Amino acid sequence: MATVSTANAEHYCWGQSCDGWHLLATDDLSVIEERMPPGSFEQRHRHACARQFFYVLEGEAVLELEGIAHHLHQGEGLHVPPGSAHQMRNEGLVDVRFVVVSAPKSHGDRIPAPLEVLQS
Repeated sequence: MATVSTANAEHYCWGQSCDGWHLLATDDLSVIEERMPPGSFEQRHRHACARQFFYVLEGEAVLELEGIAHHLHQGEGLHVPPGSAHQMRNEGLVDVRFVVVSAPKSHGDRIPAPLEVLQS
C-alpha cells in the first residue's frame, strides 16, 4: 500500500470552482478532501443511507444541518446522520479545506433537499 495525498489522489471538480480528492474510495467507506473558494456552496441535499462527518482543515465553513447553521472553524467537525438535509457553504473570504468521511459511500445516494418555505 502506498500513502495517499492530494498530490496523487483522484481529483474532480464540482460546483463553483470547487475541488475534491478521493483519498479513499470503497463501497463501505469514502474519505474525500475538498476545497471550496469564497462564496461557493453545494446544493442542499440528503443521503438515504450514508452518514457523514465533515472536519475543517483550514478556513471557516458553514454547514447547515436541518435548518440550523453550524459555523465550523479549523479543527472542528460535525456529524450528519443519514436522511438529514444539509448544505456546506463558504461564506468567508478565504478558501475552506475540509475532509468529509462517508459510510457507506455517498456517491449515488444523493437526494435533493430544497429548503421548505413555511406558509403563514
